[in-house]
Amino acid sequence: MGGDSPKSVHQREAHFSDEWAADTPLESILVRECFEAPTAQENRFILSQMGPLSGKRVLDIGAGLGESSVFFALQGADVTLLDISSGMVDTALRLARSHGVNVTGIVSPVEDLKVPDSSFDVVYIANTIHHVQDREKLLGSIHRVLKPGGWFFSWDPIKYNPVINVYRRMATGNRTEDETPLGLEDLRLARRYFPNVRHREFWIATLALFLKYYLWDRVHPNDDRYWKRILRETDATLGWWKPLRALDVVLTRVPGVRWLGWNMLMWGQK
Repeated sequence: MGGDSPKSVHQREAHFSDEWAADTPLESILVRECFEAPTAQENRFILSQMGPLSGKRVLDIGAGLGESSVFFALQGADVTLLDISSGMVDTALRLARSHGVNVTGIVSPVEDLKVPDSSFDVVYIANTIHHVQDREKLLGSIHRVLKPGGWFFSWDPIKYNPVINVYRRMATGNRTEDETPLGLEDLRLARRYFPNVRHREFWIATLALFLKYYLWDRVHPNDDRYWKRILRETDATLGWWKPLRALDVVLTRVPGVRWLGWNMLMWGQK
């Protein structure tokens, strides 16, 4: 897909997301679980770094079905969400209304942030950068729209873990053909715009949960999005998994080993 024009890639991404939105009942969208489930490791950590959101202006890039946008609005934030898919934006706006909050929706490729300069306290971009071809343009746009002293938070899959790479090859119906997981080069690129950027990795030993879904529960990766399925887990179902989470606290601090994680979280200040 490397020779395709950005327009054709955007069209494929928008079509895939429009179909996903059309097939998703509003009542099935997990808002609080996205940040509060024991498996929502990335978002739980992000919340610990964000601090209070009441009164802050938040831009949610690649907002998808709107879980994060609605959650932030429920915390009192003034939220603008942006997605390439009109179907996703429509679903996110309806989801917000169903939870009694208001958000602003914009349909646009995420590289072209059609918002004013220096206008947001926080930019949140989850599971989205790996869908973007021109990541330098995206990061430059994030820097542009943040207020001085504002923060960005992102998390995306990493490309080095062989187990996850097998999962990606199997889950062809639940992922787009143009996505490319992140690597060290993306961290270096982020530091060009945010020299103080920090990063943490998640899910090494804890990826055993994916193996459970496939080998024990007999759920094929094309039959359910594992990265959404995990949010339906509770403390009661994860007794066996919690020691692996504790082990990951150690593994994800080890240079080299940490890059075998499923996801990398980056955060930095303008």
